[in-house]
Amino acid sequence: MKAFNFFIFIFTLLLSTNKAYGLISFEDATFPELAVSGRALAMGNAYIAKVDDSAAVFYNPAGLGTVRYPHLHISNLHFEVNKDWLDLGTGGTISNAGSNFMKGFKVDGTRQLLKDSPGKFSHSRFQIMPNFTARYISIGYLFSTQTRGHIGENTTDLFEYATRRDHGPYAALNISLFGGIFKVGASAIMLLRKEVFGESDRNTTIDLKDSDYNEGSGVIITTGGKITLPVAALPTFAVKINNSASQDFSKTGGAAAAPDKIKPSVDFGFSLTPQVGKIVRLHLEANYKDATQKYEGVGSARRLSLGMELDVARTFFIRAGYGDGFGSGGIGIRTRKLEFDLTTYAIDTTTSQFRGKEDRRFALTLSSGF
Repeated sequence: MKAFNFFIFIFTLLLSTNKAYGLISFEDATFPELAVSGRALAMGNAYIAKVDDSAAVFYNPAGLGTVRYPHLHISNLHFEVNKDWLDLGTGGTISNAGSNFMKGFKVDGTRQLLKDSPGKFSHSRFQIMPNFTARYISIGYLFSTQTRGHIGENTTDLFEYATRRDHGPYAALNISLFGGIFKVGASAIMLLRKEVFGESDRNTTIDLKDSDYNEGSGVIITTGGKITLPVAALPTFAVKINNSASQDFSKTGGAAAAPDKIKPSVDFGFSLTPQVGKIVRLHLEANYKDATQKYEGVGSARRLSLGMELDVARTFFIRAGYGDGFGSGGIGIRTRKLEFDLTTYAIDTTTSQFRGKEDRRFALTLSSGF
């Protein structure tokens, strides 16, 4: 009960107003991970202390020290869309539904869908990350793409859009000391990033050229550590540094410029994992993202996230969380050959409010292998 009351107290600290980020952007301050985890998103993205699977590469490489068994992830994919995307991409007549669905993944296709539905905000993400992960090590390849678009309700409002594609090979290592009490880890990815942010007339076809994009490459390193005290409830303190080498992107191809630097932000986490039954565990976690405030205009209420996971026999999971002012949740199944998660979470799309306008998202994560 003391642990539960502590997290309720932290929860109340969120109820204040703060500035945040804009609509057509990527929330790198509060979602700094290059690859997301459906499990983490269901827990409000509070995961840097708990992480014990292949997501440790980007959430906290120190978590590789708690991976339970080796796993070759062949079809490790994550797919998510928001509520407005579902309305646009699956709406209309049956004959149009197929073409509308595919339009939602392209910039000009998104424009076509939004011009007849002003006021909506479209978001989609597809990610695949085949990898081999075992205790202390992970190697794999990341491919991730996101597309967003918005047209305001005024007839003169422009079509705003953003798209980002990340891909590249990666490797990660972990070292555990003092019987696993202290763990440190690091990961490195040869990241190739291609992105564009822009706006145009809602009735004008968009045909993006290489010169319209910011494109570049760089070796991005993520480091982390955690200390787990060998007492009841296993209190764990964790820290993660994103782009810890402060690497810039080198411009490639005929791009307009190199992408903006990934800021070397620092995240902190604390968790408790009490055993509440013979086969049942309860995990509670709080994270504070970008503690050094590398990203301006993002208030403390949006940097704080809370998560809970109920673990039944290390096979069935029920999750809930609170991040960016809104609730999240999900269910999951894990076996040696299959991992399956259904998740919902939300972000706030306003620029100067806390709990201003909710963008609700839905995600499916599936990994199979052996």
